[in-house]
Amino acid sequence: MSDITAAEPGPPAGAPKPGPSAGPPASRTARPPKRHRLAALEPLLWIGPAITLIAVVVLWPIVTMVQTSFQNITPLGITIGSAGLSNFSQVFKNPNLPGILVRTVIWVAAAVAITMVLSLGLAQLYNQRFPGRRFARWAIIAPWAASVMMTALIFRWMLQPENGVVNVFLHQLGIVHRFNSSQADWLGRPDSAMVWMIGVAVFVSLPFTTYVLLAGLQSIPGELFEAARVDGASSWHAYRRITLPLLRPAFLVALVINLMNVFNSFPIIWEMTRGGPGYETSTTTVFMYDLKGTFVGQAAAMSIVNFTLVVIIVLVFLRLNRWNRQEAA
Repeated sequence: MSDITAAEPGPPAGAPKPGPSAGPPASRTARPPKRHRLAALEPLLWIGPAITLIAVVVLWPIVTMVQTSFQNITPLGITIGSAGLSNFSQVFKNPNLPGILVRTVIWVAAAVAITMVLSLGLAQLYNQRFPGRRFARWAIIAPWAASVMMTALIFRWMLQPENGVVNVFLHQLGIVHRFNSSQADWLGRPDSAMVWMIGVAVFVSLPFTTYVLLAGLQSIPGELFEAARVDGASSWHAYRRITLPLLRPAFLVALVINLMNVFNSFPIIWEMTRGGPGYETSTTTVFMYDLKGTFVGQAAAMSIVNFTLVVIIVLVFLRLNRWNRQEAA
């Protein structure tokens, strides 16, 4: 009799094969190791100081400014209650505000436009090769390196009606006939004072703007101009079709920074005229500073208005920059 071993019944067809024994299934929400969590927080050690600085220097003053604009505060700094919207209404009802807004627009538009035109010419000049170019580039930094307040103070001394160097020079030319007169009092007349202050604003803004535009010019490949000359394009055609379009990003940056700087410029006007006579040479920034002596809440309200205008300038810049990128694409 042969030995026959009975086969054990196997698993049905198509059934999964039994695998090695495993422990309980791992949780899908298992937390990453502690080392990985610490590594994820490591960037905060680098950006933390910057965030703290922004919060202390920018955000906290803005919050305090907004709170102050809705409070009734005495000139001694004592809060005597809520003012609601009365600070804003008093600012907008001020009879001097319309003239101040008009002069602010004239001040900003004239100073920025003249600065951009002169800087464009200087940048084009400094982009050429000529003897002493390095010294000329160094020399233009001087107005930028000096303090704006110190520059304005020097110009005020130069324009003194008694013995200012400007009047002495104009007297020698026969333009100013007598010292210490209305003709020689350049800063005592609103129209001439505004012209001189715009000149000082242009003087201190030229270095930065020129260097921004010069950097933009130097980033344009020279091969483009060589190809244009081969194709028979004139210098003006190449400048209009190659230089200006490729210079647009640098031009926009310089334009917006100049708009914000000139709009917020305080030392030039304050040191030269104190915004006077009356409010005849005041801008919104000087008007805001003048209000703080008697109406702290109104000064804070005017600060909100100025801050809003600056934000609008930045948003316009971002919009123009986006348009520039879309056109370049």
